[in-house]
Amino acid sequence: MRRRTLLSGLAAAPLAAPAIRPALAQAWPERPLRVIVPFPPGGAIDAMIRLLAPDLGAALGQPLAVENRAGAGGTIGTEAAARSGDQHTLLMVSMAHAVNPALYPRLPYDAADLVAVAPVAVVPNLLVVPAASPIRDTAGLIAAARRTPGGITYASAGNGTSIHLAGALFAAMAGVDMTHVPYRGSGPAIADLLAGRVDCMFDSVTSAAPHVAGGRLRALAATTAERAEALPALPTVGEAGLPGYAVDPWFAMLAPRDLPAPARQRMEAAVLGALRDGGIREKLAGIGAQPMPGDAASLQGLIAAETRKWAEVVQRAGIRAD
Repeated sequence: MRRRTLLSGLAAAPLAAPAIRPALAQAWPERPLRVIVPFPPGGAIDAMIRLLAPDLGAALGQPLAVENRAGAGGTIGTEAAARSGDQHTLLMVSMAHAVNPALYPRLPYDAADLVAVAPVAVVPNLLVVPAASPIRDTAGLIAAARRTPGGITYASAGNGTSIHLAGALFAAMAGVDMTHVPYRGSGPAIADLLAGRVDCMFDSVTSAAPHVAGGRLRALAATTAERAEALPALPTVGEAGLPGYAVDPWFAMLAPRDLPAPARQRMEAAVLGALRDGGIREKLAGIGAQPMPGDAASLQGLIAAETRKWAEVVQRAGIRAD
């Protein structure tokens, strides 16, 4: 039996709408909602909420406006949501939300000012090498790194990104020394990988899979604890040579803590209801996203566990924000 993922363990509950008090819940929202995305337009997190927004608006009886507030690894937009004082503001976050407390010791907001609303999706990363690489599998990569300490390079989209952290955790668990090569975004990183200037990368399935399908990259494994739905024949890193390894880049919705519980529960029900829709699931699959099981309670537990996990990785590897 494959090792269960931390996400599955903490969020094993079905996508079911919670019971809420109708009178209080139905009074909210009283006007259009604002959803802050703390990253630029065009990324997976932005695409997710824009896919969900029409269904959520229909379920809630009010439209959702998406507002991109990028900068400082997501902390600027997160601060804006935490300090909004507005019961009609929500926040979409990624795994970076659990990493940032370790990367930014003086965050401009208190994590307790935000509470879980609903899990949304996971977008797996793939461990990939150029098609011409002599490295054929995960065990071969570990062996090569052991033969030449520091000689194997791995590209990332920047310091502290999930792509970087996936490589740092891999090196730590394998007990090898690999050289991190940060870029300003996934695009230039994968361009150098395709050219053979770096040895490997733990890239998002969204950007890596087309190059794998086109024969320009070789996928060695998925970083997730469970196999990626987009590539079910591909083993996980844990299955392929590093038991216990798991990096599940997740995305979720939070709210300022002063949003009343009935309102949070209504939003949770709307999100989980949208994720059950076959059309929405198909659209998410088109950007490499897999709906994440669970509810607000399991998401709150996941955030706490991930915050502890990545603090250890960041400290051990000496990772600093760009």
